[in-house]
Amino acid sequence: MMGRISAPFGVKGWVKIRPHTAAAGNLLAYPRWWVGRGTEWQEYEVAEARVQSGDAVVARLAGCEDRDAAARFRGSDVAVPRSQLPPAGPGEHYWADLIGLAVVNGESQELGNIVGILQTGANDVLVVQGGRERLIPFIAGVIRDVDPDAGVVRVEWSADD
Repeated sequence: MMGRISAPFGVKGWVKIRPHTAAAGNLLAYPRWWVGRGTEWQEYEVAEARVQSGDAVVARLAGCEDRDAAARFRGSDVAVPRSQLPPAGPGEHYWADLIGLAVVNGESQELGNIVGILQTGANDVLVVQGGRERLIPFIAGVIRDVDPDAGVVRVEWSADD
């Protein structure tokens, strides 16, 4: 997901988006977005868009001409096809590639699988669900190795933590 539509913006069919990108403006690089929830998705041309207040994006999707039409998008996710994304750089990972990976500690204990990622401002945090939920910081001192091909993230984290 590249972002989530939080609310209508103004009266002319614009929506406000909370981007899930490193910089809010990154979302503007894509002229077509997939918008939807669950299994219901539709592709839209982005008629107009701009960064608003530094950390939000406002946009008008083609065919969305008034506030009532924009209100129907509230709570919808915004995505772009994976083929349009640039390749991740060395040591970088798309969140979508981490979801579902097994998390194993230095003692070869499986702690569970990554079910989500939280942004805390200081660093990202893996939400790992196994016998119980664990929140593991995605930082150099904790993450030893990320191997999507093997389906595993190796961490320095006690099974008791």
